[in-house]
Amino acid sequence: MRRSNLALVARTVHAHAEPPSRADVAAATSMTRATASRLVDELIAGGVVDEIARPATARRGRPATPLVPGARIAALGLQIDVAFLAARLVNLRGDVLAEQVVPGDFVASEPVATLRRLGAAGSRVLSELPAGVRVVGAGLALPGIVSRDEGLLLRAPNLGWTDIRPAPLLGARSLRGLPLTIGNEADLAAGTIAAVAPGRPGPRTDFLYVSGEIGIGGAVVRAGDVVGGRHGWAGEIGHVCVDPAGPTCRCGSTGCLEQYAGRHALLAAAGLPVTAPPERLRQRAQARDPAARQAISTASWALAVALASVINVFDIPTVVLGGHLAQLVSWLQPDLEDQLRTRVLSARWSPPRIVAAELRAAPGATGAAFAELAAVIADPAHWIGST
Repeated sequence: MRRSNLALVARTVHAHAEPPSRADVAAATSMTRATASRLVDELIAGGVVDEIARPATARRGRPATPLVPGARIAALGLQIDVAFLAARLVNLRGDVLAEQVVPGDFVASEPVATLRRLGAAGSRVLSELPAGVRVVGAGLALPGIVSRDEGLLLRAPNLGWTDIRPAPLLGARSLRGLPLTIGNEADLAAGTIAAVAPGRPGPRTDFLYVSGEIGIGGAVVRAGDVVGGRHGWAGEIGHVCVDPAGPTCRCGSTGCLEQYAGRHALLAAAGLPVTAPPERLRQRAQARDPAARQAISTASWALAVALASVINVFDIPTVVLGGHLAQLVSWLQPDLEDQLRTRVLSARWSPPRIVAAELRAAPGATGAAFAELAAVIADPAHWIGST
């Protein structure tokens, strides 16, 4: 009973947009004030919850003490992308305490060398850990399908990696013995839209997230949770076939979405170097460059074909575009929404909406840290007992 009640109180405090008092927690959980207060004290002692200064008030009597997520518990989020490596330290409040983003070209890279570099970045971030802050775990976002239980990256086509176990390759010293959890990059990035901070829901609870990088990742989110499927491999929208006669993809199939809407594909179709920033493509389109406009038009068509299939199957008409697709949303949105109104059966009653994710570097790293911290909120008794 104590374990479940601690979790309920922790969830209540973390979910509030405005800091609640002990009385607010008691009311929200249907506990007595004495029980709620005792549990809050345990969470404060364990660092899961903090008290902050009472607000000034003109009312008579002693004002209630506000409660906020703890600042003394953090997690390390790591990410491997084809264009960068990232390490980010995030606390329960969602504050970034330290980070490193290392640009590079990791297409068809050597796994040992790349993971050693990531481990070194993680070590540097951990060396900046503020005094009194405890790191409870590390999460790694990977651009491919993973077996989380086995800690195994099964396949990452754009990295050229198959059957890689990242944990030992990162280097034990790099992570200071922290347990490592791996996950899909798009799934973890979507978690930062479903939650604005660990345990605090965002404004969108049901959406399809499309991660635009060199490839295309995706995640279906329902009621704030990522729909992983039987093995956790759901959401690979970048490898939905939009044209069976299309170009060969790195995954081995043909006509995959990312061959038309991936960053490299878009830039190449526009006659730009694949190393050019997406901003260059947007500028070319604004200047009425025909190749740039045709590249965006083709990407919009391919996205419409793939997204309509997913929306028709899952009945989730909100699509959140991330990465380079978010940067191009003003160009993609009108045509894409128009095509989806034709292709989606329920569009007459619930028109599909295209919105842009907030542009943030390495959202998968933040999502990986959020996932580790969500485990603390879900079972604070475990962490309090091990302090």
